[in-house]
Amino acid sequence: MSATEPVTQVAAAPAAPAANGQQLYSTCMGCHGMTGGGGVGPKLQGQSRDDIITKMNAYRAGEQVGPMTAMMAPMATNLNDAEIEALADYIVTF
Repeated sequence: MSATEPVTQVAAAPAAPAANGQQLYSTCMGCHGMTGGGGVGPKLQGQSRDDIITKMNAYRAGEQVGPMTAMMAPMATNLNDAEIEALADYIVTF
């Protein structure tokens, strides 16, 4: 490359949805376990992607989903659609 050639910058590739979901899931581990096996919160392993998304959207909307709604609603409130989908993509890998 000569000194007169422009430098081309390549944008970093966006993180894969499951990778972003893994990062987001770090706030879920305390209740749902490292691999979604449950604990204080219910087991997530074996739930479908669509079920997870539906429940997270209901929590975010302030709907009563189950006995842990009071704990989950504040967690879901700050998530956008893409983050909920990334979480679901990650959780189904368990």
